[in-house]
Amino acid sequence: QVQLVESGGESVQAGDSLRLSCAASARTVSAYGMAWFRQAPGKEREFVATISWRGTTNYADSVKGRFTISRDNAKNMVYLQMSSLKPEDTAVYYCAASNLLVPGPREGQYAYWGQGTQVTVSS
Repeated sequence: QVQLVESGGESVQAGDSLRLSCAASARTVSAYGMAWFRQAPGKEREFVATISWRGTTNYADSVKGRFTISRDNAKNMVYLQMSSLKPEDTAVYYCAASNLLVPGPREGQYAYWGQGTQVTVSS
């Protein structure tokens, strides 16, 4: 059973930076495609970024150039470094794992999800 636990969410000001962490059960990070999604109040959950088992990354246009997804296979950790944060980045951020080694942006490709961590960006 794959378990994912997010942390690092907090309330920040616009323009600040923040790093989210996702702790995964053993060997998950190296064996699965990993991603971050987010869900803003009153909106559907949306794709943010993904990283394949080989380290290839892909980003939503709304975060491209501001967010960076990375992973540490030895620590079974996935990170989302966020910079130049905007109020519209306010959301609950979820870590997800896919059985596909190179997953895409669709939620249905991800079988395992964390509980989420809240990020609030004030103007």
